[in-house]
Amino acid sequence: MATDRGPAPRTPAQQPSDPALHARRASSFGAEAAAYAEHRPDYPQEGVRWALEPALSAPDAALDVLDLGAGTGKLTAVLTGLGHRVTAVEPDPAMLAELRVRVPGVRALPGGAEDIPLPDASVDAVLVGQAFHWFDQEKALPEIARVLRPGGVLAGLWNSDDDRVEWIAELGRISRSRVSFVEWPATHGITAHSAFSPVESTHVPHHQRRTAESLVANVATHSSILVLEPGERDEVLNRVREFLASRPDTAAGSFDFPMITRVERCVRAAG
Repeated sequence: MATDRGPAPRTPAQQPSDPALHARRASSFGAEAAAYAEHRPDYPQEGVRWALEPALSAPDAALDVLDLGAGTGKLTAVLTGLGHRVTAVEPDPAMLAELRVRVPGVRALPGGAEDIPLPDASVDAVLVGQAFHWFDQEKALPEIARVLRPGGVLAGLWNSDDDRVEWIAELGRISRSRVSFVEWPATHGITAHSAFSPVESTHVPHHQRRTAESLVANVATHSSILVLEPGERDEVLNRVREFLASRPDTAAGSFDFPMITRVERCVRAAG
């Protein structure tokens, strides 16, 4: 696990070039909530533990954790499995309903990063899985600071394809929908803010067991695919299917799909 401390700060000027498309993509997941829950990967425990480390008084301590932009509960399930007390907040009703089915018993609330339905200083950590790049950080970061206790952790996690592997890179070119590890998007990540310490990051190897069809189904849950017209979407997915069928190690049976999970964290300043 490689760690980078104090990378160059991002600035709020890094905004999507097409705000309307960005908004459409951000709100596109609910219609495919069940498929998202079925085919999207989880998060490695090693990366989650690293994210929470500054807030832990002991390695096995239980924390009050907010999973913000929780989706269908991929990160929520990992956090509860590690013994933490989790509140999940998600703005999309369909995604939130799927989360309640997949992680029964967890406290799950409607809400967004810019208006969090929790009291001041009520959580030890705020974790965000595959969603930080959808936030309006100028509004979200002060709101996250509000609900965090001093010394609490803010962390973001992103599963990216390990496109150092040649066939993974080619899949990304064909699908036009992959999150690249080699070319990490500048618009992703936590922006520097005076309420928090400098951002540090690490990356953790991860994988998901796949078949060709389940990998196609995963690609179909990406926002860049979800907003396409049906005919164009089918064309892209058919190209992916044909590519996987052309490779002996992905044409039949199951295989490991290699990923890298990037984790960024910073600590809430006192006062």
